[in-house]
Amino acid sequence: MVEPLQLAMLGGGTVGGGVAKILLGHADRITSRAGRPVQLRHVVVRDPAKTRPSIPKEIISTDWKAAVHDPQVHVVVELMGGTTTAKMAVMEALAAGKHVVTANKALLAEHGAEIFEHARRHERVVAFEASVAGGIPIIGALSQSLTANQVTALQGILNGTSNFILTSMADKGMSYADALKEAQRLGYAEADPTLDVDGSDAAHKLAILVQLAFGVTATLGDIERQGIDGLSAMDLRFAQELGYTVKLLAEAWLEGKEVALHVAPVLLRHTDMLAQVRGAFNAIQIKGDAVGEVLFQGPGAGELPTASSVVGDIIDIAVGRAQRTFAASKLWSGSPQGFVLRPSQGVKSRFYLRVLVADKPGVLADVARVLADEQISIATVIQHEAQEEHAEAVVPLVIMTHYAETGRFRSALDKLNKLPGVVSPGVSYSVDD
Repeated sequence: MVEPLQLAMLGGGTVGGGVAKILLGHADRITSRAGRPVQLRHVVVRDPAKTRPSIPKEIISTDWKAAVHDPQVHVVVELMGGTTTAKMAVMEALAAGKHVVTANKALLAEHGAEIFEHARRHERVVAFEASVAGGIPIIGALSQSLTANQVTALQGILNGTSNFILTSMADKGMSYADALKEAQRLGYAEADPTLDVDGSDAAHKLAILVQLAFGVTATLGDIERQGIDGLSAMDLRFAQELGYTVKLLAEAWLEGKEVALHVAPVLLRHTDMLAQVRGAFNAIQIKGDAVGEVLFQGPGAGELPTASSVVGDIIDIAVGRAQRTFAASKLWSGSPQGFVLRPSQGVKSRFYLRVLVADKPGVLADVARVLADEQISIATVIQHEAQEEHAEAVVPLVIMTHYAETGRFRSALDKLNKLPGVVSPGVSYSVDD
């Protein structure tokens, strides 16, 4: 009789419930694919009185230390969230000789180097497929299937909440506030959606992806980010008029030996594959020097999609695949691949610019002069007529530029905001053609 693989799961929330459903509801299938039975021995929760229909009451407890240090446990599944207690639990689990499966993107983005060095010291594995894009197998793709390639660029819609809000604003004409309320009503957004809408969640996930793709360790402070919380429906309408869709993208691209990173709303052509990703779905587009462009799309969160990735990692540990991949990948080891982070000022892009200006002669000429002084060429201008009944009319002036250095564009924007004819600070986004 083969010894069962015993699990201690820390966290019995939405994803934990999904993991229990899969393990207990499809035990024969999991045993067949893992080569041995996989059993939940402990499920550690904060509130044991809460109803959890998919988790047997007899395995629920509140003491994570006891579960982690149980000598019969082989794998600790960390689904607690946060970076304080979760980090303590992961470090203790590894020191106690347990493998770890985690869905915690913030923990890896902020403490990946320390955790992975600790795992190597104790000859254990950290598996983390569920940490990025829920049920999409992007970690396995980058660490296994695409390893014949040098990734040259990646673009990701990595936050389903933001994508749902942007889709609702674009397709239904909803305001940001109303779209956020709808996302919260449907369970796509938390009561406090800050980390989703300000770009932090996507930045944590991007930090993990660039470690896999380029071996570059990027902290949250290294990734410039702009969320959707300040996005105006006016800019979505102008983008559509120009033939573009706005998406919150996490992007990394390689130029020589430098890797540039950012998280921000970006204008994409309507025909772009990422522009067509709707609702709460996630997608990641990878460019490799051998394979070309590939697109991964699917549910980026939710009970069973995320649990699917967690259980996949457990099976990989059971059969020994995760151990081989972990040993070969040397993630967060400081092992040089020759790539460094590129300062954003030198990155070239096309830009969308919208300023509210007084409807007076010479204002457009002043704006064009400022851009020309920074060697920024104008590709397209939109300025709709003002309503004649308003004596002091203010109109939006929309400009699409040709490629320009980010640093020079920002300098121009600062100067534009000081012009007497500009009545409010300019709004700008990158354009991806």
